[in-house]
Amino acid sequence: MGTQASGKSSTATGEKYDGFTDEERGAMKERAQELKAAARRGARAAKPDTESEVLAKIAEMEEADRVLAERVHAIVRANAPELTPKLWYGMPAYASNGKVVCFFQSAQKFKARYATLGFNDLANLDDGAMWATAFALTELTADVEARIGELVKKAVG
Repeated sequence: MGTQASGKSSTATGEKYDGFTDEERGAMKERAQELKAAARRGARAAKPDTESEVLAKIAEMEEADRVLAERVHAIVRANAPELTPKLWYGMPAYASNGKVVCFFQSAQKFKARYATLGFNDLANLDDGAMWATAFALTELTADVEARIGELVKKAVG
């Protein structure tokens, strides 16, 4: 008879992986807080200033991520003013009718080597049978900024 595998798996370094990382748990806690805050406000409450919440979150980032996030925010706002900035898992995100279309994930948040601009399934980026929904960002050149603007316009188009 075969042996039954445990619920834990090993990483390449031999460490045991037991569920979510600290960073993933932190993001889930932030999302739970966002949902609780929205529920407390209620449907009839005045619309919250979610853009100031996003800008405050960006201001908390380390410099390299902050510079990228500030520019991404400006590009999204300029190219898709109909999207509403909001926090999503503690990240700057941009929504249509409450559903996230795109988001910025700092490198610092998940201890990654690059920041990410991601798009959810609501984004109209379809291109045949396969297309990208996330893009690594290390710096914003004029060409990269133009490409982000094109992607955002296409996403909401």
